[in-house]
Amino acid sequence: MSASDLPDELWARVLELGAASSALGFRDLCSIAIASRRLGRLSVYPALWSKLLSRDFPSQSEPSTSSASTSQPPPQRLHPKSLYKTKFERHKVRMAEARRRAVFEAEARVLASRRRLVELEESIREEGERMKTAAQELDNLERVRRASVALNVWQPQVVRGRQKQLVQQCTVPVDSRLSDLNMELKVCKQQIATYKNAYSKEKHKLNDCEEALKRAKYHPLQDSHTSGTINEPRAKRKKLK
Repeated sequence: MSASDLPDELWARVLELGAASSALGFRDLCSIAIASRRLGRLSVYPALWSKLLSRDFPSQSEPSTSSASTSQPPPQRLHPKSLYKTKFERHKVRMAEARRRAVFEAEARVLASRRRLVELEESIREEGERMKTAAQELDNLERVRRASVALNVWQPQVVRGRQKQLVQQCTVPVDSRLSDLNMELKVCKQQIATYKNAYSKEKHKLNDCEEALKRAKYHPLQDSHTSGTINEPRAKRKKLK
């Protein structure tokens, strides 16, 4: 017995079992429908599309109403295939909206990470300027301290006069100020190290956010269609049309 000898009831049952067991999807069913006239007729059986409806949209299935509980005739219901198409189109819209929200959220995370990197760069620059100023002042005070010590040692008058001038121009207590500057340099170095560590982590975070944004924007069908259309010669595209 060949496959063409099987009765319609058996073929319908096979398709129904395939839909109920997730072995047959709506795309497979649409492909089967164009295989032959017989399969095209069998593929529109209401029971078959009802199985797909209850499987793919379980939370959106309409509850069955009993016609015996009311005197009015039941309203004309849509064919399960039409109902499936309506629900599928709504599902596509919801998925597209969710994808757009995911893209917007990923873009917001990328922008926030870039702003954070700019803030950290500015903080590192400010701490660097502060450390440079403290180091310069520390160098000047070290020269004053050496000059103050050298005043107690015999030296030529010209050198002694320069050292005395340095000591007289200094208006702050040298020893206490040197201690403060050394502490300030230490704090600046620690702060710069902290900022650089945070910058490195934020850089990795930005890379992750940019990869997530690429994944959110990626659409297999659109991207493959676009790339194929752009790269193909004009004459070849005309033939394909």
